[in-house]
Amino acid sequence: MENNSYLKEFFKYTFANILGTVAISCYVLADTFFIARGTGSNGLAALNISIPVFNIINGTGLMLGIGSGAKYSVNSGSANQNEKNRIFTNALYLGAIFSAVYMLIGIFLSGWLAEVLGAQGEVYDMANIYIKVIMIFAPAFIFNNIFVAFVRNDMSPRLAMVGMITGSLSNIVLDYIFIFPFKMGILGAVLATAVAPVISMLIMSAHKIKGKNNFHLTKMMPDLKLSAKCCALGFPSLVTELSSGIVILVFNIIILRISGNIGVAAYGIVSNISIVVIAVFTGIAQGMQPLVSMAHGRKDFAAELKLFKYAICCAVLLFVVIYPVVYFFADPIALAFNSEGSEQLQSIAVTGLKIYFTGMLFAGINIVTSMFFTSAERALPAHIITLMRGLFVIIPAAFLLSSLLELTGVWLSFTATETIVFIVSVSAIVIFRAKHKKRLERKNKDY
Repeated sequence: MENNSYLKEFFKYTFANILGTVAISCYVLADTFFIARGTGSNGLAALNISIPVFNIINGTGLMLGIGSGAKYSVNSGSANQNEKNRIFTNALYLGAIFSAVYMLIGIFLSGWLAEVLGAQGEVYDMANIYIKVIMIFAPAFIFNNIFVAFVRNDMSPRLAMVGMITGSLSNIVLDYIFIFPFKMGILGAVLATAVAPVISMLIMSAHKIKGKNNFHLTKMMPDLKLSAKCCALGFPSLVTELSSGIVILVFNIIILRISGNIGVAAYGIVSNISIVVIAVFTGIAQGMQPLVSMAHGRKDFAAELKLFKYAICCAVLLFVVIYPVVYFFADPIALAFNSEGSEQLQSIAVTGLKIYFTGMLFAGINIVTSMFFTSAERALPAHIITLMRGLFVIIPAAFLLSSLLELTGVWLSFTATETIVFIVSVSAIVIFRAKHKKRLERKNKDY
């Protein structure tokens, strides 16, 4: 492909995926808004306590979808149709296994999970309901992520986008109906969220109905070796989601100690707005993934790097637009979720938005870099980047900085983490390019 063709394909995939991932992130954002309006700060605190469970389920679906989808895309130029069918069928096996486990946990252990996550009193009752329903509907979230990834990697990014957006819009509409006219409270919010991926899958079924799908079910037993490879490629996506849940849990514990339930509710506003912004960068990364995987499959290293550069530039430009909006409109953003008009809640949320979002530039670059390595079947650097972002740096940073600066330290820990990981990301790319250059030099000498 020529340069203009690369750029055209990049924007085709990226634009569709940004809209799709932002739509998915609106599941939680819509819940945040309507729960805040319908149930007040207790409902907001219960939602924020329950979010890690959603992160685990959604992350599992992304791991299976992104990992298997990348493997499928790398094999897209192959004449072996059976191998592509095996990748798809194996992903469904894995989805069914994880779904069954999550459903059983939701049925029998939702109350225990709510306690472990820190829910108490009225907040416990609400969190228990949210966790139970979201886990019972785990198959919907997991299989939706698998189908989104395969439809996108099967050259239909727009259909995947339409499915995700339609599901998200239905969630918003159902949120309003269930919480206000039906007066179902937090149960209505979680039911609306659970139905949304079902609607998304119904939309994407057009890919099969119209006969455009190049992946089909095939007779096979689950393949452990193939499962390990696909999960390894998708593992960074799981860690990204899982780390979001872990960070929310850790931040909740720290903030609860510093500012109580009001602080946790304020952090709920900050974290849920950040989910939408992170979704923008995830959309860029996922849009890049099929193209980089195909370039990798045909051993076109120059195309891989070109697409990576486009993604990085896109992430930087979007940050330049997003951060001023968050900074200058932090007060009305926080007010939209502050149904009780609490001055303390408003003050904490506004300060948090302004400080926390300074780290989004490096967060976007780190997300894109991790997905680049996943797309090029380089699992190790992708794992290092995501594990550092989600566990090894941010948790110690949160405890250390909060002990020195209290709430300001909590907000700054995100920026400090993404800055440190950015240095690692740049180093990994430099090493990756240097190794490839050496391989080319050896190859030229052989000729």
